[in-house]
Amino acid sequence: MLGSNYTFLVDVTYEDQTYPAVYKPKRGEQPLWDFPESSLAHREVAAYIISEALGFHIVPFTMLRADGPYGAGSLQQFIDYDPEYHYFNFTNEDKDLLRPVVLFDLLVNNADRKGGHVFFENDTHKLFAIDHGICFHEDDKLRTVLWDFGGQKIPDDLLARLALSPNLLADLEPHLSPNEIAALCNRAESILKKRLFPRQPRDRRAMPWPPL
Repeated sequence: MLGSNYTFLVDVTYEDQTYPAVYKPKRGEQPLWDFPESSLAHREVAAYIISEALGFHIVPFTMLRADGPYGAGSLQQFIDYDPEYHYFNFTNEDKDLLRPVVLFDLLVNNADRKGGHVFFENDTHKLFAIDHGICFHEDDKLRTVLWDFGGQKIPDDLLARLALSPNLLADLEPHLSPNEIAALCNRAESILKKRLFPRQPRDRRAMPWPPL
């Protein structure tokens, strides 16, 4: 797979069944000036933990494995989808389904939501979102192509998901720093107070590159 970090499509065998998965070893992570080294795999896992705990269910099953062929890294369920069908050519009906992703990105402070990182599974048409290695920074880093709902009210049923329990925060401790967890809690409080999807800021770069 293409990307600045090493990404491998692998086969995982469990109870005599073989499943495709995406493996991202820590040793293949390119250094970033604003994120700690060897932390992207942990952020992938943290995103899955939050997605499941808060009822978004948009991040494929993800775990940290210490014994991959290139060492420790994240291992994520591979979802079968059409890579030619992405945000930039979604139907209006499918774009309207993206509010949970937009809220999720706002909560986790996603710095790299490209148009190809959100898609629908073949056959089921279930919505998924991937590539969360550059999330959870303490500073505002939201960069996304999904600004469609800027200024609109966040639906109450989505806001109701933003209850960060002590158990959830404890589950995040192996993957995020104390300051990053505190920033996550502050973002949740801010979202619940404002109750609006943010508009695209004009004082900084707010779109990822490349956008797809």
